[in-house]
Amino acid sequence: AQLVSQPDSHINVSEGNLLELRCNYSYGGSISLFWYVQYPSQGLQFLLKYLSGPTRVKGIKSFEAEFKNDENSFHLMKASAHWSDSAKYFCALCDTVPESAGGAEQKPSQTL
Repeated sequence: AQLVSQPDSHINVSEGNLLELRCNYSYGGSISLFWYVQYPSQGLQFLLKYLSGPTRVKGIKSFEAEFKNDENSFHLMKASAHWSDSAKYFCALCDTVPESAGGAEQKPSQTL
């Protein structure tokens, strides 16, 4: 079974400091990982994804995430937080085996 967890339900970050949102997953096969953001009164917006290749990926608005297979993690980072980053953040995964009927799994949101 696919499982995604975001250990911190809410974090506070001072403006200009490092923002890091943790995402851990449990799945034995090949996966794709995603981060989405939901700003107040708006729908979900795609931030970034990891499919394969380099383990550090860059997304919009200076967000990055690093895929660590040995730690089963895909933490989202931004070097310098801004007040406008206040939002709910969602980590999701999707298995990449074509014949699988699985889909994206979403767990409780993480609010900044």
